[in-house]
Amino acid sequence: MTKEDYRAAHTTAGITIRPERQGDLPVILDLVEKAFENVEESDHQEQYLVERLHGSDTFIPELSLVAVNGEGIIVGYILLTKVKIVSADSTTVSLAVAPLAVHPAYQNNKIGGMLIEEAHKTAMAMGYGSAVLLGHKDYYPRFGYRKAIDHGIRFPFDAPQECCMVIELLPDALNGVTGTVHYPECFQ
Repeated sequence: MTKEDYRAAHTTAGITIRPERQGDLPVILDLVEKAFENVEESDHQEQYLVERLHGSDTFIPELSLVAVNGEGIIVGYILLTKVKIVSADSTTVSLAVAPLAVHPAYQNNKIGGMLIEEAHKTAMAMGYGSAVLLGHKDYYPRFGYRKAIDHGIRFPFDAPQECCMVIELLPDALNGVTGTVHYPECFQ
């Protein structure tokens, strides 16, 4: 483990959160596919999105995090990439959480929460002020996410407003920010 990995690692109940390393991507893609395999709302293409995002200019290596169990097996993953919130007179850089994935055998063990908290902490340390996501309306609010529309922020697709969320990572980062989230082409 490098010094950077050690500093970024977060350990609880035998699970360590660390940055993705070279060689992890094939395991991550398999994990993401398994995590969304039985999710009814999924188009089952999340692993391909992860692969495209890795090759895009919106990819931030420090915000590609894995959860590893005591045996060194990757059991969870989160990726935050750059997006923009665009209005008629301004553009604000934000982050998109996509995806958050935990292997089915490890779900409901707070690993997703550990990944979110570590990703938020790292993003804040890097100076990012906000993050957006499309997600489960009952899960993400416990981590501080709120309906984006309440901030005047819209998503570019048809989805229930209670599932389109935003969080302010730094104080007042969303003051005066309104507009539509612009995802990079690789999200298509």
